[in-house]
Amino acid sequence: MKQTNNKILIIIGLIIGIIFAELDETVVSTALPTIVRDLGGLSMYGWVAGIYMLAMTSFMPITGKLGDLYGRRFIYTTCISLFILGSLVSGFSTSMFTLLLGRGIQGIGASGLIPLAMAIVGEALTLKERTKIQGIFGAMMLIPQLIGPLIGGYLTQHISWHWIFWINIPVGIIAVSFLYVGLHESKRDKKVNIDWTGASLLVGSLLTLLITPVLHQNEGYTWFSPTIIGLWTLGSVLLISFVVTESKAKEPILPIHLFKNRTFVVLSLIVFTMMISVMGAFSSFPFFAQNVFGLTPIKSGYIILPLMVGSILSSVITAQLMTKVPYRYVFAVSLLMPVIGFYLMTSIGVHTNLILIIIYFIVIGFGFGVVLNNNLIVQESTPKEDSGIALSSIALFQSIGMTIGLSIYGSLLASKISLGISGIGGNLPSRSEEAFRQAAKGGIPEGLDGNAIEQLKSIYVYAFQNLYWVSLVLSLVVLFFCWFLKNEVLTSKEKEVKSPET
Repeated sequence: MKQTNNKILIIIGLIIGIIFAELDETVVSTALPTIVRDLGGLSMYGWVAGIYMLAMTSFMPITGKLGDLYGRRFIYTTCISLFILGSLVSGFSTSMFTLLLGRGIQGIGASGLIPLAMAIVGEALTLKERTKIQGIFGAMMLIPQLIGPLIGGYLTQHISWHWIFWINIPVGIIAVSFLYVGLHESKRDKKVNIDWTGASLLVGSLLTLLITPVLHQNEGYTWFSPTIIGLWTLGSVLLISFVVTESKAKEPILPIHLFKNRTFVVLSLIVFTMMISVMGAFSSFPFFAQNVFGLTPIKSGYIILPLMVGSILSSVITAQLMTKVPYRYVFAVSLLMPVIGFYLMTSIGVHTNLILIIIYFIVIGFGFGVVLNNNLIVQESTPKEDSGIALSSIALFQSIGMTIGLSIYGSLLASKISLGISGIGGNLPSRSEEAFRQAAKGGIPEGLDGNAIEQLKSIYVYAFQNLYWVSLVLSLVVLFFCWFLKNEVLTSKEKEVKSPET
């Protein structure tokens, strides 16, 4: 007898899983300065986030395909188990190497959580139910933003930073329990044929290409050094080999025919570019808030919250609008907001009122929110058998954009700060000059006089203004891309199939 799905248990399990993954990011970012200071690896600061993103990005299309072949419940459960394992390793780490190993395992586990959750929702719920549940999912993503900085700050200051990882264990177990009881998938008769050659080439090419900005930022390699050029060449060869292999594979990890789908290509470009712009610009804003505005780590973690509030509101509203208005115009109007927001951000300074910053963040969030609804369009624009891998592929481009944004914006920020400090270094006493060199690595040191602190703040402001000009240009590019979306209202494929009979 075929068992029916319990939609309520599925939704609860997936919501807990999403909170589980998102909470880790906000908690770790709050505690990261303390972790790095404790383990003695300032030069590896960027790797803690970088190795996580590299692992997640590289394995995302693989977990999506494995979900299509082996069943999404089994692969989703496996991913959460890997995330728990990585949390254990990270929590018990006593060196940067062990911490990075744990973060890498967490990244592999995280690669399947959100993409597979979206695929499970797409398979278990109707389009009407999905548009309603999209708002709930968006609202639940606000919870980690609300409590993440508080949990991370409290555990780090009053107990131990190790607990920011161990807290994932009970949450993950609860999420798996709900999903395992609620979701019942029919047995798949499809013969399993994993394209391991393509998977290896994809992972190798992504790791090789995406590690170059991290090496440039943390290890001091120039962009035209033999090491970087060699990695670019190797990564390009592996990527070309991957494309050739996938065009011939029986069960490709990333089906090349997806790129014949105009909607898939345009959404991939929009998500990729938007993630570079937004994540690159705001991942380092807590540094600005602490060193320029003088906020505490916990408060600086909350300063990004208005961005999430705006994006969640936008996600809820635009999800409904796309079933009534052509989604090309919904995207165009929404994506005008980041252009306005980043233009306003280019004028921020030492004395800018925090209320204005919050308004700017909300404006940018209103535009960013529509991008979160790309899964609704993808699911109705691709064949059902490709929906899982199509969603995972979009998420792949999203993660690549995030990784590139984190690395390149970090390099731009460090470069502008170092350049500004070197410009005034010759006019400083030797003690102050050494303090300024330290400021280029980790913020304003103690013991500087008021004039020196103001000089440093001005350098930081100028560096961040440059970042927002870059984001403004990228936002204009995203706005251009959205006009290539189809001029149609989002409708269910099931209705389109039934309509000729009626």
